[in-house]
Amino acid sequence: MLSQNGISFRKTKRAERLPGFDQAPDFVVPNEINPKAIIEAKLTEDDGTARDKVTRIQHLGNLSMRGQPAGEPKFEVIACIAGRGFGVRREDMKKLLRATRGKVFTLRNMDQLVEMTRLRDFRAT
Repeated sequence: MLSQNGISFRKTKRAERLPGFDQAPDFVVPNEINPKAIIEAKLTEDDGTARDKVTRIQHLGNLSMRGQPAGEPKFEVIACIAGRGFGVRREDMKKLLRATRGKVFTLRNMDQLVEMTRLRDFRAT
């Protein structure tokens, strides 16, 4: 979706370190120097793996608000998820929706990823 819309992004590597992040997010838009949107993506059939990803996304949501006025995050946290693992625990989905401020995308609504997030501001014209 990012490439299709001409959005500049950085896909991080496994165990990579980025300034300001204790763990690098999966994707950073437009780049790690000036992150405006970050994406965590996961496909899993295991609820334990899904739970770990939810915890990670919650941490990124907290990080986005650190030192910021209420309601003005440093960057938008977006989750792209798929797999049975995310459907097992309803409480985890509530946490995910809160941490991302509703910016959770699945295969069903992935076509709305750009339009419904700050990613729209980075589309190639």
